[in-house]
Amino acid sequence: MSEQGDVMSVMDIHEIMKHLPHRYPFLLIDRVVDYKLGEYLNGIKNVTYNEPCFTGHFPHRPVMPGVLILEALAQATGILAFKTMGELPDEDSLYYFVGIDNARFKRPVEPGDQVHLQVKVQRRKRDMWKFSAEALVDDQVVCSADLMCAKSKVA
Repeated sequence: MSEQGDVMSVMDIHEIMKHLPHRYPFLLIDRVVDYKLGEYLNGIKNVTYNEPCFTGHFPHRPVMPGVLILEALAQATGILAFKTMGELPDEDSLYYFVGIDNARFKRPVEPGDQVHLQVKVQRRKRDMWKFSAEALVDDQVVCSADLMCAKSKVA
């Protein structure tokens, strides 16, 4: 990994797991390919037929549930927020997914697709963040939304 100031080119799965509390089967980001602290993050989700959702979500025509695409985008926002704040998830607080606006789905995501997750900070006020987010497959937008996450104490 090469780091220049606040820009890093890549985060592998080991680094991602340090910055997200999620684990299988709910860790939905395989790699971060590019990010700039406080500005944007680009990640990848490789979609395989072996994922648990495909046994029951249209078994005759497996389609990744839209809610999981949004969750993958939300996880990308969490990584960017943690990295920007110089923090890691802990037992006392987490960044929670707290809002979705303007969600749109353009086409299905199927096993074999590589989903490119792109999130950009729109604004931040204390521990509340708002992001624009897009998921793309083969350079075509499959999902877009405005997402909000907030840091909160774990009860």
